[in-house]
Amino acid sequence: MNWKSLLSTERFGQHTQSERSDEDIRSEFQRDYDRIVFSSPFRRLQNKTQVFPLPGSVFVHNRLTHSLEVASVGRSLGNMVYKKIQDRLKSDEKKLVREIDTVVAAACLAHDLGNPPFGHSGEKAISHFFADGDGKKIKDLISAVEYEDLVSFEGNANLLRLLTHQFKGRRRGGYALTYASLGTMIKYPYDSSQSGKKKKFGYFQTEKETFAGIMSVLQIPVVDNEKGIYARHPLVYLVEAADDICYQIMDLEDAQKLDILGFDTVKQLFLNFFTGDYDRESKIAQTLTEVTDPNEQIAFLRAMVISKLVNAAAEVFSQNYESILDGRFDNKILKLIDPTSALSMKEIEEIAFHKVYKHPSVVKIEISGYNILGALLKEFYHAIINPSEDYAQKILSMIPAQYHPDENQPYILARAVTDFISGMTDVYAVDLYKQIRGLELRYGV
Repeated sequence: MNWKSLLSTERFGQHTQSERSDEDIRSEFQRDYDRIVFSSPFRRLQNKTQVFPLPGSVFVHNRLTHSLEVASVGRSLGNMVYKKIQDRLKSDEKKLVREIDTVVAAACLAHDLGNPPFGHSGEKAISHFFADGDGKKIKDLISAVEYEDLVSFEGNANLLRLLTHQFKGRRRGGYALTYASLGTMIKYPYDSSQSGKKKKFGYFQTEKETFAGIMSVLQIPVVDNEKGIYARHPLVYLVEAADDICYQIMDLEDAQKLDILGFDTVKQLFLNFFTGDYDRESKIAQTLTEVTDPNEQIAFLRAMVISKLVNAAAEVFSQNYESILDGRFDNKILKLIDPTSALSMKEIEEIAFHKVYKHPSVVKIEISGYNILGALLKEFYHAIINPSEDYAQKILSMIPAQYHPDENQPYILARAVTDFISGMTDVYAVDLYKQIRGLELRYGV
């Protein structure tokens, strides 16, 4: 792979290079970042659950604040990686590659846009509806891979659709982002037939041609012709690392604020990252004698840990630069960081799994989301496949025009319903559920 192609500034859906006014001093990638910031799906992230219930007396992360933090870490990673690899770049590549921090930041900002309400339980609810609920009837009406799209609903694949599909009344190319930014967002460069046990994949069948076009423009090679698996865009590894760093570290800080984990437990988990680094341990100890507020101590340690992980991740990218650029690298960057940091991350992962993600407050949200989305899917899917019924017409009138399908094919109808429901916020889904079930009546506008 080569950077000139990988960092293509051509915009999806536009056959020519975009024209900018003389007053617009932003680069093409800065324009991508801004388009995402000002988009409705990004704004809706403020009412989508990250892990803990929204909002309580203690303000914890939602999908919006998480995405902003991931973008910040991603920008730092991009900057650091450029400094480490610049001497290995060709002279005509340096100016372009200097902008990878903005490309990574834009991709990080968008990485959760395709997630449905209620986080991963929302994905599971959609999958369950088509695997074991009323939606299962569609199985014999569509292809095997189309059915796999539905029973393994994936936020990453939904992201590509959200950003590129021409929904009714919208412009060609969706948000018309650069091919470079879109490629950096495709975490899993294959379809649902290759999703495996983790049920992860990068595009729905509706975006098959879109995906192929992106890979072609960026000149990303196929690594398995038979299975249709492509290499990753090199910058995907930085987006993935930024996300992993933020959600694992920040979930721990939120858990401490909510008293799910004790102060001493979280403090020690963070201090473990610096075991054996006596100079750093001494400086940290000195700062902690000055900062006496418990929450501020945790915030300080969190910042120190993130800084160390960013440096470690950038170093791994640099060490594996050639294999990453050749498409031969097949690992997570954070799996190859220094042993002390890797062990500390493993400890956090295990504690988060057993004590944070299984906490009653988290589980209750997951159960509620599962049932709410299941009920909404049942209502809207039944209506869209039986549109002549009087009740169905009333239900369908609540679906915005942009989601109305142009075709009457079973897979397209199912996709239209998931487009609508996956775009909801947690709050809107709850309100709509109450109104449809007659649990809450509202008069007037």
